Amino acid sequence: MDKFDRVGAEFIRNSLYSHMEPTPEQQGAPFPDYLSPDYPDSDLIPLPDPAQIDLGHGDLRQIIEQRRSVRRYDENAALSMEELSLLLWLTQGVKKLSEKTGRSLRTVPSAGARHPFETFLAVRRVESLPIGVYQFIAHKHALLPISSGEEILGQIGAATGNQAQVLTAAVTFIWTALPYRTSFRYGTRAYRYLFLDAGHVCQNLHLAAESIGCGVCAIGAYDDEAVNAALGLDGQQQFVIYMASLGKKAA
Repeated sequence: MDKFDRVGAEFIRNSLYSHMEPTPEQQGAPFPDYLSPDYPDSDLIPLPDPAQIDLGHGDLRQIIEQRRSVRRYDENAALSMEELSLLLWLTQGVKKLSEKTGRSLRTVPSAGARHPFETFLAVRRVESLPIGVYQFIAHKHALLPISSGEEILGQIGAATGNQAQVLTAAVTFIWTALPYRTSFRYGTRAYRYLFLDAGHVCQNLHLAAESIGCGVCAIGAYDDEAVNAALGLDGQQQFVIYMASLGKKAA
């Protein structure tokens, strides 16, 4: 076992017993903001109501068995707003919201229903959406424009080492973590749950995309500092935890 493995094993071993330490919640710390800020509707782009979207139904077993990582996309095919709306709903859709605490029940599991993620989209080919970066405001099922133009997409692509699937995707999903949403309840053990929760979200994207003829490639290889800087994140209170490119499958 090399030094890196020893350090990792020690962190995991220590976090296993971190529930014995007082958590911020037990110490009376303030509640986290479990939802993204409540932007005015005039700043948002509403998405089609997922309850009204019918893109067909597939057999779950067949979808799971057909799913694979897809790195080649049809560069002439754009996603519709209905398709994007459905993908966002099935990965981070808010089913129930507590007005008292801001906590939510969503379409994916999360430790303690903390849902520590925000979803950003690097959009290249989505009908009716200019090229750029958007944030999904889950509790309003709407998009907030963040930055427009090819330059920001180039920065994100460069942060992944210019992986071809990122440079040619119709849209790249970028999930950011706000660890205090989870550590408030679970202390340092929350850092285990963040990565487990990220896996739940990305797997939902894989299956949802497969059901509508799209392909996904999950991405863990990126320069953390570069991609955080591209999105204006501090890398501590909020940081990119996972990414996934997506597009219509190439013939």
